[in-house]
Amino acid sequence: MSLAGFFQHLVNALSLGGIYALIAIGYTMVYGILRLINFAHGDVFTYGIYFAFYAVVLFLMPWWVAFVFSIFATAFLGAFIERIAYRPLRNAPRISALITAIGVSFFLENFAIVAFGGRAKSFNPQTGIYPTSFLNMINIGGVRIPVLTFITIGIVIAALVLLIWIVYRTKIGMAMRAISKDIPTTKLMGVNADRVVSFTFMLGSGLAAIGGILWAMKYPQVYPYTGMIPGLKAFIAAVVGGIGSIQGAMVGGFILGISEIMIVAFVPSLAGYRDAFAYAILLFVLLVKPTGILGVEVSEKV
Repeated sequence: MSLAGFFQHLVNALSLGGIYALIAIGYTMVYGILRLINFAHGDVFTYGIYFAFYAVVLFLMPWWVAFVFSIFATAFLGAFIERIAYRPLRNAPRISALITAIGVSFFLENFAIVAFGGRAKSFNPQTGIYPTSFLNMINIGGVRIPVLTFITIGIVIAALVLLIWIVYRTKIGMAMRAISKDIPTTKLMGVNADRVVSFTFMLGSGLAAIGGILWAMKYPQVYPYTGMIPGLKAFIAAVVGGIGSIQGAMVGGFILGISEIMIVAFVPSLAGYRDAFAYAILLFVLLVKPTGILGVEVSEKV
């Protein structure tokens, strides 16, 4: 493989890995606070794409307004799910919350079929979803890379930096980190735990919406089960990086994205096994370091 080809595949890998990281963070933040795997997170990702699509096609919003609207609408959807489905089970056995998460996932998928239709919708510039200029090519040393790829990497970096700032430089971020360690003690300090948990769901769902829009721009279609595979891979990324660790989710997402692209790039005959690499990486990490790359052992909350 030439140096130019390697660079082109590396940029694509960083773009894909960044999207996985954005989705994985939603899993890891919810788990870090509630010890709950939110299996509906991949479906929230799908709804973010639908919100953006219909905001442009049905309500004729400018594409950038539609994308911002989608992020906030998806964030409120995440908070609504937490309030209706998860909060009443806060003190219930963990198996009850787990079953509820699976049920919410099934409900969102089937509601999407009824509300939006089972047929895939085209998410590309020809339908006016975003400018055609995003598909223009930039020539760097003989390598032609779409403008969209650089936009994706830029947005991913900006979103991750904003997340780190919120978590480590704001009061709500301090409350999130405190609740992840000890909810009862944090409540005694005067923190409204329900509000913090709702904000966590909103933040994770908003990041999922950003990842969903970028995913749909990269793979231009949306249907009710769009988020199933990306959501599963993002969950794998969260486990590989260390479930409960934001930095681990970032690392896991990039590892997964880079592995998928680069292995196929170096060994094209394995392209049909691309999805299998994610599971192979997961098994290897669980065997070598069960807590994940940046994960630490924690005791079960009571």
